Amino acid sequence: MSDRPRRAAGRIAVTPSLSPRDLDAPRPLAQAWQARIITLFPEAFPGVLGLSLTGKALKAGLWGLDTIDLRLFGEGKHRNVDDTPAGGGAGMVLRADVLGRAIALAQRGRSDSPLVYLSPRGAPFTQATARRWAGASGVTLICGRFEGIDQRVIDHFGIEEVSLGDFVLTGGEIAAQAMIDATVRLLPDVLGNAASVEDESFARGLLEHPQYTRPTEWQGHGIPPVLLSGNHGEIAHWRQQQSEELTQARRPDLWAEWLARQQDGSES
Repeated sequence: MSDRPRRAAGRIAVTPSLSPRDLDAPRPLAQAWQARIITLFPEAFPGVLGLSLTGKALKAGLWGLDTIDLRLFGEGKHRNVDDTPAGGGAGMVLRADVLGRAIALAQRGRSDSPLVYLSPRGAPFTQATARRWAGASGVTLICGRFEGIDQRVIDHFGIEEVSLGDFVLTGGEIAAQAMIDATVRLLPDVLGNAASVEDESFARGLLEHPQYTRPTEWQGHGIPPVLLSGNHGEIAHWRQQQSEELTQARRPDLWAEWLARQQDGSES
């Protein structure tokens, strides 16, 4: 038996923090994809991200999650983080100096990570956004509250604004979990089956085809015979046709983009 020490699978990553660390919390391996969340409610995380496949991957160190409590950077005895809007108006705005200190800590050593403010006025979050974030070393998400954040912070740091949809939430924490979930599942070894990602909605620019499983008959409804035929060519053709029909009916915007790409491909 060799006396040589076994080679480690990876090194544990160490990141700066102003708050005491939970020694039992999962810690990512060095070079693992890292999500940093600037929030007034760090206790909201990991939330659903700690469950199922994303949770298993988090515990395995395939990705990391670090929450940065914005309150710790607040001003004065009460650690105030907001103030009234310049020019008047309802609500409160998160202060530039407070956010600036939190961002400086979050981005330390992570200049290549996207810095994102979750905002209803931002560009829509799409599968392409998730793929871009997954290709980086990580992402830093700013969860807004109240009437938003001081515009000077956005301008100074060149912050990207991204929206989960055309609706308003009370804060960015729910949107952050949704976006991180969509991104983390694209990381290597998180899902285990790369084909699952390739066949999903939006992966090829179309909505996913309908899925069926046992029992073969339920409440008078049967599985389409082609799926039971064993003819893989016919099954692939049926699934493609279903994807096209669903996309055309439900997402004419995606359908137009897909047709344009097909046209460009046929002309090249």
